[in-house]
Amino acid sequence: MAAGWQDVVRDAVAVQEAAAVAVDAALLAGVLMRTGEQPHSSDVVNYAPFTLLPSTVPRALFEQAYAVQQDFNLLVDAISQNKEFLEQTLASTIKVDDFTARLFRIYMQVLEEGLAQTVFLGINRSDYMFDCGLDGRAALRQIEINTIAASFGGLTSRTTDVHRLVLKVLGKTEEASHLLPNNPAKGLALGIAKAWELYGSQRAVVMFLVEEVQRNIFDQRCVENELWNRNIRVVRKRFRDVFEQGSLDASRRLYIDGQEVAVVYYREGYVPQVYDQQNWEARLLLERSRAVKCPDIATQLAGTKKVQQELSRPGMLEKLLPGHPEAITRIRATFAGLYSLDEGEEGDRVAATAIADPDRFVLKPQREGGGNNLYGEELREVLEKIKDSPERTSYILMDKIRPQPALNYLLRAHSPLQVSECISELGIFGVYVRQGQELVLNEAAGHLLRTKAIEHADGGVAAGVAVLDTPYLV
Repeated sequence: MAAGWQDVVRDAVAVQEAAAVAVDAALLAGVLMRTGEQPHSSDVVNYAPFTLLPSTVPRALFEQAYAVQQDFNLLVDAISQNKEFLEQTLASTIKVDDFTARLFRIYMQVLEEGLAQTVFLGINRSDYMFDCGLDGRAALRQIEINTIAASFGGLTSRTTDVHRLVLKVLGKTEEASHLLPNNPAKGLALGIAKAWELYGSQRAVVMFLVEEVQRNIFDQRCVENELWNRNIRVVRKRFRDVFEQGSLDASRRLYIDGQEVAVVYYREGYVPQVYDQQNWEARLLLERSRAVKCPDIATQLAGTKKVQQELSRPGMLEKLLPGHPEAITRIRATFAGLYSLDEGEEGDRVAATAIADPDRFVLKPQREGGGNNLYGEELREVLEKIKDSPERTSYILMDKIRPQPALNYLLRAHSPLQVSECISELGIFGVYVRQGQELVLNEAAGHLLRTKAIEHADGGVAAGVAVLDTPYLV
């Protein structure tokens, strides 16, 4: 922990006072969520959970994460265009994982019909932790890359000001001035606006495809408002609205309730539970259309855990990014150990190793949204059960990352104020736009730091485990 905060953490009176200021500052700044009791209405809202103090992050690793983001954008875009790679990589997974299989079927159907979409928009978030080696040195290790509905770009754009004020209240004016500006909401909107412009119809709207329960609506509104500020019309629709009101014309332009849609920005659609037969049909309609999907289904598949594991195989990055040796070096430097559980000798060996020493690993299914990974005894039990079954191929195994904990206070509505040992995860937002074969935009769009108490192995802010944070570079 930064020496600068040690004095504060132990000063109960100062902490109490700062926490009261922090909560009001968060409400004033719009760091908000709807409540669990009234998730469908903004009549009653509360502050989104956040840390009292900004967490220290090694400057060199922070800069490394930013420096590699454009490379990851290139890589995701390349994978999304490589049918052979996706087919081979997901062949074992789609036999046992129905959700991935259904996404893959739509992907193949759309390819066979011929893509109507000519402009492609990627918004992703690459997430990292700081792995503390035996020598005490920290290394940047990628946890995953989220290629669909990467959230909290909006709220994190407003969190820095809250932490800046808290530091001033605690007498740390100099430190407050060192917090970096951060506005992913603007960066994400820039990508959506560019895709809208290239689509080429002033009348067309941007459609946010949203959840049935929208507790995190304010995070989305931040991005939405940036688009309204550019005079781009935004509508919010659910899968069921698309099913009931959606249609394609002869040139496969998408219309919802009579309005032409230029861009479909998914904030939903990454977990199997949301898909009934109607919603699968709605998804197919969207994918067949000319509208710019963020992401298109190929890019969603590019973000699966199985693809992540396959990328770590020797020579694989060279195949996908020929002529980019420096990018490949930067990407590979962030990889943790990743292992296949496919059927065969290699998978048998990996499963046996993990069963013998489960604390070294994390078992990851092909799911997004946090709270799905398995650790320790639970990992051992699941692997014991599926080790001789094809079901094991729906998981990958990853080395467990061991970050250095630090003390902080996690501020949550209706929760007591108490100090916790915490670990943090850094996400970098990436945005790219491709028209045909030409990449017209490729940038890092800001960052997200999430922090949780060490007793919680898995899960993000939306899953109710992690809280919003701001990096203080050291």
